[in-house]
Amino acid sequence: MDRRRFLHASTLLGGASILTPHGVRAQAPAVITRDAMRPQMPHGIQSGDPVADGAIVWTRGDRPSRLWLEWSTTASFADLQRVRGPHLLEDSDFTGRFDLRGLPAGQEIFYRVVLQDLHNERVLSEPVAGHLRLPAAFGAKGAKGMQGVRNVRFAWSGDTCGQGWGINEQWGGMKIYEQIRRINPDFFLHSGDTIYADSPIPAEIKLPDGTLWRNVVTEQTSKVAETLDEYRGRYRYNLMDANVRRMAADVPQIWQWDDHEVTNNYSDSKDLSGDARYTEKNIPLLVARATKAFQEYAPMRRLGDVESERIYRHLPQGPLLDVFVVDMRSYRGPNSANRQTEENADSAFMGRPQIAWLLEGLKRSKAVWKVIAADMPIGLHVNDGKDAEGRDKWEAIANGDDGAPRGRELEIARLLSEIKRHQLHNIVWLTADVHYTAAHFFDPAKAKYTDFLPFWEFVSGPLHAGGFGPNKADGTFGMQVAYQKGPGIANAAPAPDTQFFGQVDIDARTRAMTVTLKDLEGSTLYKNTLEPKRA
Repeated sequence: MDRRRFLHASTLLGGASILTPHGVRAQAPAVITRDAMRPQMPHGIQSGDPVADGAIVWTRGDRPSRLWLEWSTTASFADLQRVRGPHLLEDSDFTGRFDLRGLPAGQEIFYRVVLQDLHNERVLSEPVAGHLRLPAAFGAKGAKGMQGVRNVRFAWSGDTCGQGWGINEQWGGMKIYEQIRRINPDFFLHSGDTIYADSPIPAEIKLPDGTLWRNVVTEQTSKVAETLDEYRGRYRYNLMDANVRRMAADVPQIWQWDDHEVTNNYSDSKDLSGDARYTEKNIPLLVARATKAFQEYAPMRRLGDVESERIYRHLPQGPLLDVFVVDMRSYRGPNSANRQTEENADSAFMGRPQIAWLLEGLKRSKAVWKVIAADMPIGLHVNDGKDAEGRDKWEAIANGDDGAPRGRELEIARLLSEIKRHQLHNIVWLTADVHYTAAHFFDPAKAKYTDFLPFWEFVSGPLHAGGFGPNKADGTFGMQVAYQKGPGIANAAPAPDTQFFGQVDIDARTRAMTVTLKDLEGSTLYKNTLEPKRA
């Protein structure tokens, strides 16, 4: 069935009985048809954080309104269900989400969102339709019983609208999002740098051949983001792109963040005193505003009042796959020379509570494959200028020293050793950040630190930003470069050979995982099929 057939279906909310989030039956509002009065959803809809029985549905309105949602397992919306969602008000920039639960596992879900105008409750928006596919339930037989379990496919990449490269409609906009949609993935993992709050988008950029790259521009993207509205405006800008909106409506997403959601390479040592672009120099205040904007626009499930802003989370995807989304930004110590000889507050990267959570989740996992969705690579040199003594500062894990683990490497060494001690196999790391694509094999036989099981890390990106790299490799954990492709220059313009995404396929019959690195045009650059180690 062509799942896009339903896109023009009209809603029939008028006078219907619906379920509120608490299961109480209520009367749906009636429809009036004066289009000029209808609420609008100018930034489309998104779904995210899919699990076997549910997913997040997100939208943004243009006025105070209430979100209503209809869903069905068929494109015709036969046997549809209706639920009442939250109010969309000024304090959330008119964004809102609904954690749609009680869905049938493993099913395609067709849904449509309608907004009810709070100034006149009889006025409804036109419906905006979306689609998502839920993972299978794990089932009583666990990973050993694969009957009826379908193949898994997902994509990942990172880095959107960086280095001044914005929406160029003459070029086709952010075309890579359409390429990702076309492979029909179960979900898309956005590996961080979902916006570039520190990177103004100019109206024009002169290209090496003398032609001009022409950006769509807005007030909020004309300067570095400092106010809450400017941070929000970065997300609104990305959703102005038709490719982004189309994919977001058709494919559920899993978001994480990195540095550019706040400012470049931010940590406790970040100092904006010499950056004339910023009138607000207070990093904690910028982090607070950026966090609120990210939480408002990410189609992400909140974890409750105690940890409402927590980003690291576990998203089970059935018997073939567990996804562990980590946060390498919020708990790190200051960017430094990264040469500490023991773990402490200055050497922290993910932090002890998150490492303990990750290890416990990996130990409990019964899925065949465990993906650690990281926002930064393990063994690549990512520099952050110089410290007061003239030493290199480091933004990621590696410290430019191929010897025994020091600094942030100590935390990673402990994690890897615990994985080995508990014999936790079939773990793959996926990441972005460095603006090129690569396949890395970590081999203890070639490492300075050897107490770990061999594993793969795959890198992809950018989605739509300047191309960089490749970067130098660190030898502490024996990283071997199996493949890499980058422009070889700094800030290469978006082009077929500078923008990348990755595709992962898990075969339900063989349980093998195939990782494919692709370019902007969807061409295969590298493919690696990993056979699972059986318990």
